[in-house]
Amino acid sequence: MDSLARGSFSSSIDYSELESNLSLKDRLKGFKSSKYDVDAYVTSKCQAMTEKVHHFFPLFFPLFSLHSLLIPILDQEIKHLCFYLGELKKASAEEMRKSVYANYGAFIRTSREITDLEGELLLLRNHLSTQAALVHGLAEAATIESLSGDLEDSTAVHSSNQSSELRNTDEWLVEYLDNLEVLMVERRMDEALAALDEGEQIAKNTNRRKNLSAAALSSLQTAIRDQRQKLASLLEQTICQPSTRGVELRSAAQALKKLGDGARAHMLLLNSHHQKLQRSLQSFRSSNSGGGAFTAAISQFVFSTIAQAASDSMAVFGEEPAYASELVTWSLKQTDAFAVFLKRHVIASSAAVGSLRIAAECVQICMGHCSLLQARGLALSPVLFRHFRPLVENGITANLRRIEQTSAALAAADDWLLAYSPVASRLFLMSASASSLGSLSQPKLSSSAHRFNTMVQEFLEDMGSLESLQLDALTLEGVLQVFNSYINLLITALPSSVENEMNLEGSATKIVRLAETESQQIALLANASLLADELIPRAATKLFPANRSETPRKSSSSRVPEQREWKRRLQRSVDRLRDSFCRQHALELIFTEEGDTRLNAQMYLSMDGNGEEPEWFPSQIFQALFEKLTRIASIATDMFVGRERFATVLLMRLTETVILWLSEDQAFWEEVEEGPRPIGPFGLQQFYLDMEFVILFASQGRYLSRNLHQVIKNIIARAIESLASTGTDPYSALPEDDWFAEVAQIAIKMLSGKANFSNVDRDPTSPTASVSAKSISSVHSHGSN
Repeated sequence: MDSLARGSFSSSIDYSELESNLSLKDRLKGFKSSKYDVDAYVTSKCQAMTEKVHHFFPLFFPLFSLHSLLIPILDQEIKHLCFYLGELKKASAEEMRKSVYANYGAFIRTSREITDLEGELLLLRNHLSTQAALVHGLAEAATIESLSGDLEDSTAVHSSNQSSELRNTDEWLVEYLDNLEVLMVERRMDEALAALDEGEQIAKNTNRRKNLSAAALSSLQTAIRDQRQKLASLLEQTICQPSTRGVELRSAAQALKKLGDGARAHMLLLNSHHQKLQRSLQSFRSSNSGGGAFTAAISQFVFSTIAQAASDSMAVFGEEPAYASELVTWSLKQTDAFAVFLKRHVIASSAAVGSLRIAAECVQICMGHCSLLQARGLALSPVLFRHFRPLVENGITANLRRIEQTSAALAAADDWLLAYSPVASRLFLMSASASSLGSLSQPKLSSSAHRFNTMVQEFLEDMGSLESLQLDALTLEGVLQVFNSYINLLITALPSSVENEMNLEGSATKIVRLAETESQQIALLANASLLADELIPRAATKLFPANRSETPRKSSSSRVPEQREWKRRLQRSVDRLRDSFCRQHALELIFTEEGDTRLNAQMYLSMDGNGEEPEWFPSQIFQALFEKLTRIASIATDMFVGRERFATVLLMRLTETVILWLSEDQAFWEEVEEGPRPIGPFGLQQFYLDMEFVILFASQGRYLSRNLHQVIKNIIARAIESLASTGTDPYSALPEDDWFAEVAQIAIKMLSGKANFSNVDRDPTSPTASVSAKSISSVHSHGSN
């Protein structure tokens, strides 16, 4: 069938091509015949078309099926095309908006030029009317009277009547001109403007009805033109007078606009307000007293003057785009000049010396007055933002530098003893409401920490009022910097700390009084933890949007991750101080003053050489560790009231520092595992006892971390493997776990002074029997030392 269809299609094409090749003359022969039948011709043609359709149908049927498949695809493509055209439309609109803003100044100048051109066209029209009247008068005067007879008589009568009428009109003209001159001399502007409008109307009617002679009409038009120019000059003088205010100023501008010079009227109106601002700024400059009162007075005057100019412009010229654009440009220029004036005479000097409070107060006042103009469509805050932000940033830098230098100076004389502030901090009292003041207690800090806290809170209070300048991130970063600087001072105060040794070798050494006793050293940690956990975050809350009722909830939620990260960075600084403290005390335990190691492999390897069972008691270094942790816990309990978690972490980190050093000491494990005399059963038992002793007292003190417990289990397993590698079964050499727990418990009681076994009858099989009187006496002598 397909072949048949293709054959039919080709035959039909050949037929159509053959038919198309017939000449026009051959085609028209049938119509010239006298036997031409219209119905028969149409019938034959319809039959021929029916045959063609039958030939073509098999070919087109698959195309119809293909069309039904293509419809969804085409529909999808059309949708994509529509979406693409919509995006092009949006991009075009955005490009149009950018082009308008980019050429905003050119648009204003073009609008002003168009307005000036309209005034010039109006004057040109008046000149052309005057010239046309003169030509018309000259043509009438040059007319030759050539009429005869009755025509001369009738003309004479008509001329007599017309002359009488003209004489009356000329008398009116003289009176009108005199009256206009009087109005101009007396400066009755509104009446003079009305008289000029009346004269122009009469001139137009006269020009149409021929009521005035050509000379009179010319005189009238010339007088009107001259008086309009004179009136315009008088109105300009009135607007420019410093004494012109309010209604009089608007009336003069309105009259000048009616005279056809609206652009100049608007320019003079704005210039009048500009001159007013200049005179006032000059007087303010001569009586500059600085401070918030001066700024409030001048800021209120400047922005109220701009508001008055906007009101006058709206009252006289309405919302015409050209005038509105010129008003916006003028307002921006005046705001810029005011910002430069205030920056030069008030803010710059205050910010340079670190007096951020005065600068912040001035900026807050100006931004508040400026925001009141937004309802009038004048967004002037970006101008102040551009001028004030760099100055405030410099003030922030100077203030932070002052805090850092003052803290360093105070740290040189700090005795590192915690006490209440002699005078209650003003900021602390302001942060508490009257109802909650009783529930808040003052912090106990050392003298330098009290001063540091006061300076930081004053700084954050000043910056909290500068929300409009968007300096939150810079302020918080600065607080982090000065806090890190103060933490470095505290680290330097630790005796024999690594950081202190580095500072002493460097050129920028800061003299800091050392914290010699453990109480003083823990006081350093108390300073840092209280500042980072409570005082500084509480003062910084006024910078976060979450604490401002007018801030949308969405923006406050977006700042929560930033707040958390900022607080974590504070805690990391405190962790540096805590790690330095723990490292120092761990080194004091592990090494002697001569540099020898107290915690070495020989203390365990030498226990199996004598063949006698030793006295089972924790090693000397772990006894010292327990006593140090006990003392620190007692001191921390008094210093970290309400913050016991920090004391627990401190004890945990100190214990971990000692055990991790043991776990990572390669020399220790090389001797234990590969030495000429590996660890024996007694040495393993003593090592096991020491580790169980650490686990027990850390667990009872509630500072046994999972990490510490796992590290101890790992090093015990490593020691057991070392003994097993010698061929000895370590588990047959070790007693039961209860034995280690009981001996460790007895040691804790003896070291803490809660038990005395010197006069107690002991069972030889009891673990207590392994604790000899010699061990007890050595414990007491070590405790007394």
